Amino acid sequence: MAGIVLGDLPERNATRRGADHWAVRHGDAVLSWGELADAATRRAHALQGQGVTQGDRVVLSIPNGNAFFEWTFAVWKLGATPAVVSHRLPRPEFEAILALAEPRAAVIADEDLRAGCKGLPVAFGRDHADGTPLPALVAPSWKAMTSGGSTGRPKLIVDHHPSQLDDSVRGLGIPVDGVMLNAGPLYHNFPFAMSHSVMVHGNSVVGMERFDAEAFLRLVDKHKVQWTALVPTMMQRVARLPDEMRAQYDLSSIEALWHTAAPITPELKEFWIDWIGPEKVWEMYGGTEGFATTQLNGAEWLEHRGSVGKPTWSEVLIRGDDGAALPPREVGEVYMRRKGATGEDKAYHYVGADGRRLPDGFESFGDYGWVDEDGYLYIADRRTDLILSGGRNLYPAEIETALLAHPEVAEAIVIGLPDEDLGAHVHAIVRLEDGGDADTAPLLDWVRDRLVGYKVPRSLEFTDTPLRDEAGKARRSALRAERIAAQTNSA
Repeated sequence: MAGIVLGDLPERNATRRGADHWAVRHGDAVLSWGELADAATRRAHALQGQGVTQGDRVVLSIPNGNAFFEWTFAVWKLGATPAVVSHRLPRPEFEAILALAEPRAAVIADEDLRAGCKGLPVAFGRDHADGTPLPALVAPSWKAMTSGGSTGRPKLIVDHHPSQLDDSVRGLGIPVDGVMLNAGPLYHNFPFAMSHSVMVHGNSVVGMERFDAEAFLRLVDKHKVQWTALVPTMMQRVARLPDEMRAQYDLSSIEALWHTAAPITPELKEFWIDWIGPEKVWEMYGGTEGFATTQLNGAEWLEHRGSVGKPTWSEVLIRGDDGAALPPREVGEVYMRRKGATGEDKAYHYVGADGRRLPDGFESFGDYGWVDEDGYLYIADRRTDLILSGGRNLYPAEIETALLAHPEVAEAIVIGLPDEDLGAHVHAIVRLEDGGDADTAPLLDWVRDRLVGYKVPRSLEFTDTPLRDEAGKARRSALRAERIAAQTNSA
């Protein structure tokens, strides 16, 4: 494949854009392309001293920051694969991921975790004496991302694309020699993949160490950001800022704002479309596995409300429980594949889990959905999140959308809890905005005005604990298990 070997990218951009031109910044800390190239090279020499060679994995458990980029390019320089792990994982989960990854080395920010597995500190190799240039090798896999999914069981998703990205391909509205803002945690796939792949086209990256709604607006305005991606939770926090605060900042530089990772309410989608323009608001449905995606912009969404888009370089098939293909507007499991893919043509493999790939090459992310007559896809919910109550299929995402439309609801997660009569009943967990009224009855009335009666939660609880992580992901299985255990203990 023609393209740029990722380990050489900082040097390439230093030559083309200037060694002193800034490459990545977090807060007041700024790295030029020349500084990024030098730091990555020195860290690569240090990793060589740890025995890291082409084809190895190196675990990176590091928070957002400039050092993260120094490490990824250092790993790629040696033809190794970064296996990216959240720096906030509890020890048992972290150790489980480490066992799956079998890394040659591990760079770990958390001191306690590092001591337990003989990892390297984030500062390791930064001032290594040897800064001799190292021509980059090509890793067989450019990334290995971690996921617990809905099951909570850790797995590694190993991408089959090598660490060589084609600079002749520029999709998703990515600018050239512009500015991208990353608001999400780099241990999640979309922030990681986009923050690095935009650099292939000479773009500089403004990173946020943690998301703050007003800070996001300030950074877009200050750095004239052209491309960014958010999750609906972030979009909601920005939308609920006071009008006068939002009006202080200029967002006209934005050419493409993408959202993914979680469902979005129609009200929130319309807010952003009205604010920055339908042609700038883009949505993607897919997964870390990367075998297929759908996309659409705001103008298309207005004509296909609720859709997550049409397949781009892939195809979609909705199958019933018997495996048969379903016609438009009938809900079934969503299967997708790259156009022309076969059962042997895989874009990834799991370590620690089994895939859902069929002999014809179609695969499933485990979601239920349907397509309309124009081929646009609509997601009902994850198969594992489906609630069977009184013989009815209830989709938590639909109920959560109704709850999130309430102006005082910051987050909402819906799960099914055991019920002797119905088999399972709908239980809602809600986190309110500051100053919200924790009164169950009015909130359930709000849902009742929007959904048929059997979809209204039978029980509801309020919490002050965030329900989704920085990337908009929720651990439903863990939330459900905690509440079932509490019911059992109180019985």
